[in-house]
This record gives sequence, structure tokens and C-alpha cells, in this order.
Amino acid sequence: MTVGSQVKTCFSSVKSIEASLQMLAEKTYEQKSYQAYKDAEAIMKEVKNDLQQQVIALSKEEPQYN
Repeated sequence: MTVGSQVKTCFSSVKSIEASLQMLAEKTYEQKSYQAYKDAEAIMKEVKNDLQQQVIALSKEEPQYN
């Protein structure tokens, strides 16, 4: 497995985690829990954006694996 495919797999996992946190935040009625989910979702969004940039950069470096 290439580094590029590993980063893409990680990117997909982070997207899934972000979506799960968003759903949990929407379903909770407790303000403290809601805020914790939203804070974690914001962190995952930053990680997702960073990984997306890595996917783009790696796809340029390893075009034969795309």
C-alpha cells in the first residue's frame, strides 16, 4: 500500500468521524454534550482539510498510483 493510498484511507475515516460527530451533536439535548461534539467536529474538520491537501500533494508526486 502506497503512502498516498494510506493517506486517502485516513482521509475517508476522518470524513466519517466528522459526519458521526455532527449527527451526535444534532441528536443530543444536553448543551455540554452538544458543545463537546461540535468542538470535536471542528477539530476533525481541520484535520480533514489538512489531509485533503496532503492527498492533492501526494497525487502530484505519485501520479502512477492514482
